[in-house]
Amino acid sequence: MYYIGVDLGGTNIAVGIVDENYKIVKKGSVPTLAQRPSEEIIKDMTDLSKKLLDECGISLDEVAYAGIAAPGSVDPENGVIEYTNNLPFRNFEIAKVFKQFLPVKEVYAENDANAAALGEAYAGAAKGIKDSIMITLGTGLGGGIIIDHKIYTGFNHYGGELGHVVLVYDGKQCTCGRKGCWETYSSATGLINMTKDKMNETKDTIMWDMCEGDISKVSGRTAFAAMKKGDKAASEVVDLYISMLACGCVNMINIFQPEVLIIGGGICGEGEYLTKPLNEYIDKDQYTRSAGKKTVIKVAELGNDAGIIGAAVLGQQSL
Repeated sequence: MYYIGVDLGGTNIAVGIVDENYKIVKKGSVPTLAQRPSEEIIKDMTDLSKKLLDECGISLDEVAYAGIAAPGSVDPENGVIEYTNNLPFRNFEIAKVFKQFLPVKEVYAENDANAAALGEAYAGAAKGIKDSIMITLGTGLGGGIIIDHKIYTGFNHYGGELGHVVLVYDGKQCTCGRKGCWETYSSATGLINMTKDKMNETKDTIMWDMCEGDISKVSGRTAFAAMKKGDKAASEVVDLYISMLACGCVNMINIFQPEVLIIGGGICGEGEYLTKPLNEYIDKDQYTRSAGKKTVIKVAELGNDAGIIGAAVLGQQSL
């Protein structure tokens, strides 16, 4: 049997045909064009799914189900997107509409961060692991909690908003309305803001040269690149960033004690410049620092395929 995995984003719709070994046999994408009516977006999902199935020579009878990973608040029990910020879905029965366009046996839906965590648990950095947590460092800080091979979201499907635990009481303003959230310090956006703050304080840092004197050109790589050249201000930014990231990771470890904690996102491209000091902070601060068994920190392995694979294995949650 095969599974259809759909990763619905604000910019692109990615679809993959996934086999029983959780390997993508064919994938493709189309622009989301998010301002369109919801049904037009769903039809593009199903049209692309049909195209990929045809290219693989796979019939609908060979498809066990389809899964959809979507941003925002998703009710997986009823296949409904309750709300998403950048797409026109409000209490939208996405599973039902998808099935109307493509009559597969079943259609499942889940939040995209949760689906990515599930993908890594089935086919990536936590493959074969019963309990894991994944955090993704991007514009925001997304996360997913896997307990006993299943996504944990609480009684109302809103659990797992890891980026919105508070690290600093009355700290930096977060887009969620609270202050001091982990997301404001440890997302890529948080790193960029830390870099800009330090640049405004330190006019002789080489970070200004790297940005050609234009602070709007700061990226998540700026501080790391300057640190590698020996810039003191940049080193202070990187150390602060990693210490805040570690603080949130330790909170997750102390609460859940997952066997594996996975970190994903473009910042992971820094390799040991990120992971070595991060592990040092975590080893020092975690409650289980002297335990024989401790959480292992890993970098995500599936990249942009995590959402597709996670969506494609959503049906396994009902087994």
